[in-house]
Amino acid sequence: MTTESHTTAARERIERSEEHRGIDEITILWISEGMSCDGDTVSLTAAMQPSIEDVVLGLIPGLPKVNLVNKVLSPSLGGEDFLAPYRAAARGELGTPFILVIEGSVPNQDIIEGDGFWTSFGNDPVTGQPQTINWWIDQLAPKAWATVAAGTCATYGGIHGMAGNPTGSMGLGDYLGWDYKSTAGLPIVNVPGCPIQPENFMETLIWVLQHAAGDAPPPPLDHMLRPQWLFGKTVHEGCDRGSYYEQGDFGLDYNSPKCLVKTGCWGPVVNCNVPKRGWMAGIGGCPNVGGICIGCTMPGFPDAFMPFMDEPPGGTLSSLVIKPYGAVVRRLRGMTNEMVNHEPKWRHKKSKLTSGYDPYWRP
Repeated sequence: MTTESHTTAARERIERSEEHRGIDEITILWISEGMSCDGDTVSLTAAMQPSIEDVVLGLIPGLPKVNLVNKVLSPSLGGEDFLAPYRAAARGELGTPFILVIEGSVPNQDIIEGDGFWTSFGNDPVTGQPQTINWWIDQLAPKAWATVAAGTCATYGGIHGMAGNPTGSMGLGDYLGWDYKSTAGLPIVNVPGCPIQPENFMETLIWVLQHAAGDAPPPPLDHMLRPQWLFGKTVHEGCDRGSYYEQGDFGLDYNSPKCLVKTGCWGPVVNCNVPKRGWMAGIGGCPNVGGICIGCTMPGFPDAFMPFMDEPPGGTLSSLVIKPYGAVVRRLRGMTNEMVNHEPKWRHKKSKLTSGYDPYWRP
């Protein structure tokens, strides 16, 4: 190979390296001015593995430097000082790539045809009129390195998007389109929950940041753009009460430690990992503390799961079918349990060994 060929090959390697080089610094622009209660931000503060403080302080090896802008967690007093990075990003002048996080449902501003607004985030510097969440999403989403929907309201519409609502509220995917791609080529990353399970959100955020750093592939998402590894199983599959269901043993009130399907739990059909993960520091989670699952992580929430606390339609049939099988299994397991709850008969103080010990070398 000639010197010129070596030079060309080296240049190509450098260009490939430049192309795949990770991001050194990134900004998280968090907007909770959708139809929101700020519960997802509050829940985020409970994360411990890692905490949001760990990320912002740069304590997680390999991640880019992270600048977090969130009204609840910001040291800024608010006003235009707080809005400055959002305005810079809207102009394309932020100076770093940014992750747009939306908290809260997106109302349909078009249905009131300019006659007022549903929700706003600051005022237009020229006209003084409120700037709607819709305006901000329109400005920022096309420029975002990644876009994340935090909580069920932002992901699928949630409480604000239920039947009969006057706002026409929807999830971010409904607003931007389910084929939306960020500047990094990523779809919306949906982390549902009412509110988000704090570790679920932080784990997803860490994956996105590792991808930004060039150290991880894009996060794997399911057909509803949820992280597959977090929402791939049902509540029932991770529930401590699941064995009671298998044995056809159902609780009829909320003080029961048994399966709560007949008291309104939708766990067998809801994608959520809270029974396994817990809520704070691995403790809590709806069925773990006697609560029923009302499907708050699901796209059909809340309408598909109402009225809450009524036995799910499928629960009647499934519990009826499982009862004969469960009764037999319970009886057989009870017999086996009784048998293994006794010590073997050869454990005694008698002078003769009765364990069956018989060495082969004995004459």
